[in-house]
Amino acid sequence: MTKPIFNKVTILGVGLIGASFALALKKRGLCNHITGCGRREDNLKKAMEVKIIDSFEVDASKACADSDLVLFAIPVGQFTDTAKKINGSFKKGAIVTDAGSVKGKLVRDMEALMPEGVSFVGGHPIAGSDRTGIDLATADLFAGARCILTPTEKTDKAALKKITALWESLGAAVSAMDADEHDRIYAAVSHLPHIIAYAIVNTVADINSSYLGYAGNGFKDTTRIAASSPELWRDISLMNRENILEFIELFKKNLDSLSGYLKKSDSEAIEKEFKKAKALREDVR
Repeated sequence: MTKPIFNKVTILGVGLIGASFALALKKRGLCNHITGCGRREDNLKKAMEVKIIDSFEVDASKACADSDLVLFAIPVGQFTDTAKKINGSFKKGAIVTDAGSVKGKLVRDMEALMPEGVSFVGGHPIAGSDRTGIDLATADLFAGARCILTPTEKTDKAALKKITALWESLGAAVSAMDADEHDRIYAAVSHLPHIIAYAIVNTVADINSSYLGYAGNGFKDTTRIAASSPELWRDISLMNRENILEFIELFKKNLDSLSGYLKKSDSEAIEKEFKKAKALREDVR
């Protein structure tokens, strides 16, 4: 068992990611006490009963008191309002980090809200599921997963080193990148696909909702992520909207091209597009 890196850790948002983070810390002995905080007291009580967390608070300020590490695992749209309310409770020397899918301006806003002596390190573990809740939490969710950290010029180097070591201890492959570059990448490979998946399901329903009952594995695989939390993805979509809107236009162009080939019954062009996509997809690991 690894020597504890932190004494007390507070997790804001005890869902799949937050609960898995807690279990991962416990399994590896990386902290002495975990406090959970969230909107639903029944969920927090359950998390405590199954020993995911050691204590809980519904008041985030109380939850963060004396914590060495605070993880924001709530929807990204709640980050700054929450930080404004509770930043007076962060102890000097604490590190605040997150598991949000949007970085960019959010990282700079969170940095600006940190009191003197408290460091913020933006983070995004590429793990999770379309399904949510503590029942699916696992101590090995991050093992083998990618975790991206988004330090800025203001990021404390010691805090960055500590958070890097933490995620590596959880089995993640850690890399660092610019926060704005992160948002462009994940607008393309995550946020756009989620929006498209939601749109596909709604399109089929517009045609005839009864058709959904005939869906096979292809449809289910393609639209699995449409079962993700609407609240979570509403916030992500709005906070990264400029990148997403740019990529939606590019997606429309690709659809329009295929539409044109179909109208002309251009089998050669259609097959060429499909072969291109097939080759690219086969290289995705």
